[in-house]
Amino acid sequence: MEIVGRRWSSGILLAMAMGAERFTEIQHRVDGLSGRMLSVRLRELEEGGLVLRIVAPTTPVSITYRLSERGMDLLRSLQPIAHYARRWDPSVEEQRGAAASGSR
Repeated sequence: MEIVGRRWSSGILLAMAMGAERFTEIQHRVDGLSGRMLSVRLRELEEGGLVLRIVAPTTPVSITYRLSERGMDLLRSLQPIAHYARRWDPSVEEQRGAAASGSR
């Protein structure tokens, strides 16, 4: 839980769950995440058994990242929290209010 609670970790895991596999893909999907911090967090997530680092022996070397079984299981258990966050996010509430007032 300590790794997941660190800043950027859940965003990285979510980006990977949505299909991002390459370093730059993950970085682009998590707003504000620097390359250095992504590198640090990916190492921590890999050491924690949540992420797999796959090195393909091509020229140049191709590195991809995937959620491990443990990582996928963690994301399934975090879905209720993500649902809660979406439900009570102030920006989502504002969008709902604007949509409701526009439909009257």
